[in-house]
Amino acid sequence: MTDMVQVHLTADMPIRLRALKFADRVEVRIGKAFPIALLIDRPALETLKHALTEGQQELDTHETEERA
Repeated sequence: MTDMVQVHLTADMPIRLRALKFADRVEVRIGKAFPIALLIDRPALETLKHALTEGQQELDTHETEERA
């Protein structure tokens, strides 16, 4: 058993965002029937954006290498 929660996001899954200005964070709600919420503090936003961009670049590189 793992100590990690895994959530599989798909292109058709609704993602809603709300800035919580009073708390200096962003709430990202994902899903419909059983939604989850990520609460991201302002300082962590850049870290998350960087990690997502890096992951996308790795996928793009892998896709390009497979075509070659």
